[in-house]
Amino acid sequence: MQKFSRLQKLEKLLKIERDEDFEQYQKFFSRNNINHRKQNGVTWYPVVISNIGIGLGEYLQIEIERTSNHNEPHQFTGGKMAALFSNTHPDEEPINGTVKVLGSNKIRLSLTIDELPDWCDDGKLGINILFDEAGYREMNIALKKVMNADRSRLAELRDVMFEVKKPEFEKENTSLKINRLNESQNAAVRKILAAKDIAIIHGPPGTGKTTTIVQAICETLKNENQVLVCSSSNTAVDLLTEKLHREGISVLRLGNPARISEEVLMNTLDAKVTKHPSYKEIKNYKRTAEEYFRMAGKYKRVFGKEERQQRQLLYAEAKKLIREARTLEDYIIDEQFSKTQVIACTPVVSSNRMMRDRQFSTLFIDEAAQALEPMCWIPITRSNRVIFAGDHCQLPPTVKSKLAEDGGLKETLFEHCMVIKNISVMLDTQYRMHEQIMNFSNKIFYKDKLKAHESVKSNLLSYDENETLLNTPVEFIDTAGCSYNEKLNPESLSISNPEEAEILITHLKLLLSQYCINKREDVITIGVIAPYKEQVQLLSALIENDEELKTYPARIAIKTIDGFQGQEKDVIYISLVRSNDNKDIGFLSDIRRMNVALTRAKKKLVLIGDSATLSNHTFYMSFLDYVESIHAYKSAWEFVKI
Repeated sequence: MQKFSRLQKLEKLLKIERDEDFEQYQKFFSRNNINHRKQNGVTWYPVVISNIGIGLGEYLQIEIERTSNHNEPHQFTGGKMAALFSNTHPDEEPINGTVKVLGSNKIRLSLTIDELPDWCDDGKLGINILFDEAGYREMNIALKKVMNADRSRLAELRDVMFEVKKPEFEKENTSLKINRLNESQNAAVRKILAAKDIAIIHGPPGTGKTTTIVQAICETLKNENQVLVCSSSNTAVDLLTEKLHREGISVLRLGNPARISEEVLMNTLDAKVTKHPSYKEIKNYKRTAEEYFRMAGKYKRVFGKEERQQRQLLYAEAKKLIREARTLEDYIIDEQFSKTQVIACTPVVSSNRMMRDRQFSTLFIDEAAQALEPMCWIPITRSNRVIFAGDHCQLPPTVKSKLAEDGGLKETLFEHCMVIKNISVMLDTQYRMHEQIMNFSNKIFYKDKLKAHESVKSNLLSYDENETLLNTPVEFIDTAGCSYNEKLNPESLSISNPEEAEILITHLKLLLSQYCINKREDVITIGVIAPYKEQVQLLSALIENDEELKTYPARIAIKTIDGFQGQEKDVIYISLVRSNDNKDIGFLSDIRRMNVALTRAKKKLVLIGDSATLSNHTFYMSFLDYVESIHAYKSAWEFVKI
């Protein structure tokens, strides 16, 4: 069928994306020596093995600590694959495993071997992040299942999402009203409960999307024993885990949490297994097995027939004990899966072997507009109905291949389903921003359907008419005519604008000076956003080296736009960076990304940029018209140090 040709196309685009991703990974490792890789946070060297134990299952897990470059940033995150290597024996095959981060300088690596090779004793060990093949593999498997589905629930869901079949709804319970929700949030919950196939919560910035999802899950669980909750963002999964736990819902958090909070950690599978009454038996089995492994490990390299037999006996006894532990462990795990109300994880983890052939009546996918379509199909293959939540007007999924992006890989299942009539509810009241901060995005992205709640619509840092930096919610500082040209770093190929950064720092210090002069007790939260990493690094250095700013009580957060998704601050500065004669704005043309930046501030939004470069794009031309209309335009000359 013509409609389903999209799935075949997706399969091809996914291969293009995987190949590009792998090529970038290989190029990086081949072009960069070990010191460059350490600086980029993808290699730790040197490291030592500080502990050897047995994890879930029969296999070894080792704890690895770096012995230098302590506390430096790195890219090792829970769930990633990594390889332990030896510089003493560079020809030996590295050992691959799954990462769990234990601290800024310690990693646990879960292996699929039951004995470490001899070269681990010879020093000069290091660890590299590996290419993530698992995600692509699971997406391909899911696409094939969807394409081949016939006369099954998966086939019916596919037909609904491809508009071959109309979605069905039961009669809505119009009397349902949850007191803590507003009318649009209640409407979303009612829509979800009535949906037989699919429903969508469209949640613009600050509208309480997470709160609405949590209440919808609570209501769903009044009629169902268990639901599956997924998001491609570990942070989003953790947030839902925390909020559901606070509602008294039992949650099993699978995978690797990004947030190290007690409410998240206590709901992980590891924590639940550890707390089980039978865990002591497992621990005893493993402790004895580990002792046998240590004894066997003494018979290394040069030993005779008798020693070899002794070693084999010790290994056999250790493996027997581990099998006993594994049987008991499987029983406990199965019990945890059966009795929990919510299983929360990323889509890839939802295909984990521990899920076996579990089928769910309802699947909730949060931040669905940030997930590739093939990624969403992974959990859908084990679900009877699907609830999407997200905002297709904010960050799109990351696609590395320009060819795959142009072919449509960035188009999400969320977007495709948004065109289906009567399945979505937009949350229409935001609880974050002053209405002048909201209004531009509201007009461009949300057809003026969004409104600011009374509690925030007029919120300012100050209502004193003399405090001009504090009593206005929006400012655009124009650097046109200042010759603040952007600079390209030839190594990183990222862009910065030093003079623009200086103007930002000057304005920030003036704002804080005005705020603090009246000895206000409330500390305001501040975020600085730049679209380019080079500018983020420059601004970070300027703030770190500034005597006034580095001692500010609330740490000033400085990140790229992606780093601020889902966050909010009292004050947000945006450094737009681009300033050139060609009026080239690069990926500032991704207006969905800019929508995220524009909607993070609660009381004050300050943008700094070159109108001469920006005005060539209709989005920024409209924004310049908007700031003129609310008298928010200023020239950078007002803030130049004389």
